Amino acid sequence: MHPDRTALAAFLRSRRDRLSPAQAGLEPFRGQRRVPGLRREELAMLAGLSVDYYTRIEQGRQPNISLEVLDALASALRLDDVERAHLHDLAAPGRRRGGTAVAQRPDPGLLRVMTALDHRPVLLLGRRGVVLARNALLRAVLGRDLTPGTAFVDYLFRDPMARERIVNWADFAQASIGAMRREVGRHPHDQRLHADIAALRRDDPDVARWWDDQHVRDYTSVTKRIEHPAFGRLEFDIEVVGAPHEPDQRLTIYTAPPDSPTAGLLPALAAWEFVTP
Repeated sequence: MHPDRTALAAFLRSRRDRLSPAQAGLEPFRGQRRVPGLRREELAMLAGLSVDYYTRIEQGRQPNISLEVLDALASALRLDDVERAHLHDLAAPGRRRGGTAVAQRPDPGLLRVMTALDHRPVLLLGRRGVVLARNALLRAVLGRDLTPGTAFVDYLFRDPMARERIVNWADFAQASIGAMRREVGRHPHDQRLHADIAALRRDDPDVARWWDDQHVRDYTSVTKRIEHPAFGRLEFDIEVVGAPHEPDQRLTIYTAPPDSPTAGLLPALAAWEFVTP
């Protein structure tokens, strides 16, 4: 199998396995079924492809795949927008190499947005979840300094405080693994990223299971519930802002409705952070 097609083949098989003929609006083909979802023949028909051609794609033996074929497969598999983009990334023949040794610098525009949002917890993340910047209010919410240059995934998966303070830790952690898979699709030659994921999978059986299910997502809206030692339950919607010229940097903003209990506590939380050693 061509090394650049291994991930594509695994992703297609996983998406085919999760979709039943009934979900695809298809009358099941006759005969004994040996797969939990669609057969190759069924998916090929839905996508308007020959069975041989689709089999070559799924087995990693098809060197060139057109955009039209990828879109047909995405529609047949009922992929969402993030999964569709991930499919295109995995199939792209000229994906980016290198760049792993270049120091990441915070985007000035995103830093200005962070300054304007200083009344909200904000975190600027780069490649591999590296912290590029964060404000004091974020430190007050999470209970850790998260100095620039550290990895947010280390806090999330290796710091016991993360599991104690983030009430819905499992939901948030699983979403983070899905986002890491999306990043691997965009940067398949980033060996440090692969090493980071391998270490997480080795150390945490939940991470291994989440990774193996091929779930993929982007850094989009996620709810985060915090149990703060001084202020009790806090609830945030996590929103992400990016810069077109810095696609690997994302400004993560902890938002709360203006009339919510969490929003009412933020000024006191900021003052508490200021006076707490």
